[in-house]
Amino acid sequence: MATTARRGPYFCGIDAAMDVVAGKWKSLILWELHHHGTRRFAELRRGLPGVSEKMLIQHLREMEEDGLVHREVYRQVPPKVEYSLTEDGVSLNAALAPLGDWGNRRMQRIGAEKVTVDAAGATPR
Repeated sequence: MATTARRGPYFCGIDAAMDVVAGKWKSLILWELHHHGTRRFAELRRGLPGVSEKMLIQHLREMEEDGLVHREVYRQVPPKVEYSLTEDGVSLNAALAPLGDWGNRRMQRIGAEKVTVDAAGATPR
């Protein structure tokens, strides 16, 4: 359970939910871990073109604190760290799915391009 000063009081459930997904990258980190499973830091960074290392680290720490992401450290040389969704992260992703559907319909309606990501980074499709 999170205990940082940035938590509450809240006006409603949406306010509390938005607190844990605030910021451009958190919902995209959830999406990346949901669609690709457990990922190492470099894999996450490649899957989220445009995110800075500093911002990714900050968001992953906050998401771990909020109980959305599990960070597994393997004591080996070189060190290995993997990130995966917790049960709360999976349930938040399920709650965000209708929002994603709405966004897909909006992209179609306005004719927005969809970015695809491969090993080389993001490219418009």
